[in-house]
Amino acid sequence: MKLVSWNVNGLRACMNKGFMDFFRETEADIFCVQETKMQPEQSVFDFEGYYEYWNSAEKKGYSGTAVFTRKEPISVYYGIGVPEHGTEGRAITLEYGSFYLVNVYVPNAQRELARIHYRMKWEDDFRAYISGLNRKKPVIVCGDLNVAHQEIDLKNAKANIGNAGFSYEERGKFTELLESGMTDSFRYLYPEQKDAYTWWSYMFKAREKNAGWRIDYFLVSDRIKEQIKESTIYSQIQGSDHCPVGLIILE
Repeated sequence: MKLVSWNVNGLRACMNKGFMDFFRETEADIFCVQETKMQPEQSVFDFEGYYEYWNSAEKKGYSGTAVFTRKEPISVYYGIGVPEHGTEGRAITLEYGSFYLVNVYVPNAQRELARIHYRMKWEDDFRAYISGLNRKKPVIVCGDLNVAHQEIDLKNAKANIGNAGFSYEERGKFTELLESGMTDSFRYLYPEQKDAYTWWSYMFKAREKNAGWRIDYFLVSDRIKEQIKESTIYSQIQGSDHCPVGLIILE
């Protein structure tokens, strides 16, 4: 089974930068998108052969997630079961026979960690939600988790310690999520690989220099980690400040 995840930083804008070419070329069984920044009725896209599920933010032009899947799920759930987190369109869960898929766009802690307290509450609630699913059947989590876990996961680690996305608080919560029974698929296969990033600032020619961060992930329940066949970073794909990531897992 092939899955792809991409923070498109505005789906309508990304459509004009080759999104559909990549979508068709990958022929993913499940394709997840974060930061759609739109309501589905705002544009008409043709995802022929796929079921579509959208969770849009109440605020127009902000946040939002979507999933396109060839196989119809047993059930679909929007959000993570906590009303406080229910207005920004940040999560969609699809249930299949042997696993849950959770597509997520984690809140940014913002400059000078202005939103860190909300982020910590989100992290605890999200981990509890995933743990609840994990007790029923294996879980695959994908999306923009807005944190580089270790120094190997960003170019300028020393200069960014304490900044949003690389604060001790956020990294610690990511560690807790992994310790709750999840595996980072990319590091599982490539524990020592450096210069593997999924997001680059639009400033200072960061992408040209590959001065990036790895903040987009596929996590899987520990008990199915040996079914991971490949975990890919499509760093050559333009169209957003993030690149897509992929997972091939044996069913």
